[in-house]
Amino acid sequence: MIRAIFRNAGFRPLALIRALLQCPSYLLERRTIKNLAQKSGWHWGKELPILLEKAESAGNLGAYFLQDQLVARWLYEDQPERHIDVGSRIDGFVGSVSVFREIEVLDIREAPGTARNIVFHQLNLMNELPEGWCSSTDSLSCLHTIEHFGLGRYGDPLDIDGHIKGLQQLKKMVKPGGRFYLSTPMGPQRIEFNAHRIFSAETILNWFSEGWRIERFAYIDDQDGIHESVEWKAATVNENFGCRSGVAIIAAIRES
Repeated sequence: MIRAIFRNAGFRPLALIRALLQCPSYLLERRTIKNLAQKSGWHWGKELPILLEKAESAGNLGAYFLQDQLVARWLYEDQPERHIDVGSRIDGFVGSVSVFREIEVLDIREAPGTARNIVFHQLNLMNELPEGWCSSTDSLSCLHTIEHFGLGRYGDPLDIDGHIKGLQQLKKMVKPGGRFYLSTPMGPQRIEFNAHRIFSAETILNWFSEGWRIERFAYIDDQDGIHESVEWKAATVNENFGCRSGVAIIAAIRES
């Protein structure tokens, strides 16, 4: 618990130790560049020491990146008339989609600002949909979001069934024949409060057992390996495709 509080406050003891170990190298390099800058006529501005990036990779191709890239590609291929997103990352999936089309965003939180091709609406989807939102779109996405509903992490009211209520409203938004792109953590079913829920593969697939047809199923395993075009009716469903904290990604079509 204490470690989690420190992490949330931005205090990372191991990172502090690594940063301190980098200080001698930083000071040596600083002196070298400062001397060269003075000789070359550069103005020396305020210093912003970055101490931990030498040993890091060029970026992070984790589950969020892989999920966002995959669903953005599906959306580009499907070319819907209107697309609405609920709660996905603005600086990930939403930003990627906004490059090639308009995207409307629904979130319980306030808009972070304005950006080209992004239209923002503030809405709590654990409540009944306002007038005009039922069967309002032929394309809807909700990526790595439904697992948070009702856990209070984002200021939403506590509700143990918040994900079920939210899912019901999301489904209502899609017109018959429209697509619903959904991703959520997959593994042995549990709550890891207050971060998220993790759902079993059987639970996730059962969400689309009536009135929907699963068109595509993919998942990201515990090692961030992505598996596309998965046979989701296989026996491995009962084993959550070998995942403990994986990500299931579905594209489903509303049939009724």
